[in-house]
Amino acid sequence: MVGTHALDRWFPEPLAAKVPEIALLFWVVKLLTTAAGEASSDYFATHSKAIGAAVEIIVVLVGVLWQFKTRRYVAPAYWFLALAIATTGTGVSDTMHLVFGIPYGGTTFIWIITLLGVFFLWSRTEHTLSIHSIVTRQRELFYWATIFATFALGTALGDFTAFSLNLGYLTSILLFGSLLFIPLIGWRYLRMNSVLAFWLAYILTRPLGASFADYFCKPKNVGGIGVGTVITSLVLLGLVAGLVAYLTVTRNDIQPESVGR
Repeated sequence: MVGTHALDRWFPEPLAAKVPEIALLFWVVKLLTTAAGEASSDYFATHSKAIGAAVEIIVVLVGVLWQFKTRRYVAPAYWFLALAIATTGTGVSDTMHLVFGIPYGGTTFIWIITLLGVFFLWSRTEHTLSIHSIVTRQRELFYWATIFATFALGTALGDFTAFSLNLGYLTSILLFGSLLFIPLIGWRYLRMNSVLAFWLAYILTRPLGASFADYFCKPKNVGGIGVGTVITSLVLLGLVAGLVAYLTVTRNDIQPESVGR
């Protein structure tokens, strides 16, 4: 009983949907967030890996506490955690390759299986994967577990196409950008299930954002344009902060409270 009361105090059950309404600006912020997370993680990796890992873990913990403490969707809390997971997901995926020596094809496969496993457990437990159903604590846990898996997968997949397939960063951007038309056209014109279309688009925007960040961050000798991680990170973080501030003021990305109940 004490444990239940403590859980409710720190992570109360939501009173309304804990995720934003899906509109064009959602995809813009999501893409910028994934790119900012990639660039920020690369910045830590090029300096002190130990300090970088510690910072990423602390930021994720702060993001989890902030997001799960809220009882409704709050734009700064939601996007702070999304950015933290984007950064840490990149770090975890890169560590699997650089420290443990797992090839990019292997890390991509591992995260695909992980993502499918989370989807399976979520669907089996809650009988829905809808973005509009995130109105309970358990569904929110499944949601953020899915987000982490998609972000880690996107990093691995972007590196796989850039290096293992020798496509480079720019071609990878064009590839994933083109693939985004599949869920868009499927949902808009071919009656594709909206939940399936959403998650396909969500998954694809991660390697697109990661490849975009790498193209600007990386030096020219590895296919980038050499802007560097510092400038790229600061610019992207500034754009994310500005758009999140706009959403906080306008509140036009809040789902109706009747949705998902």
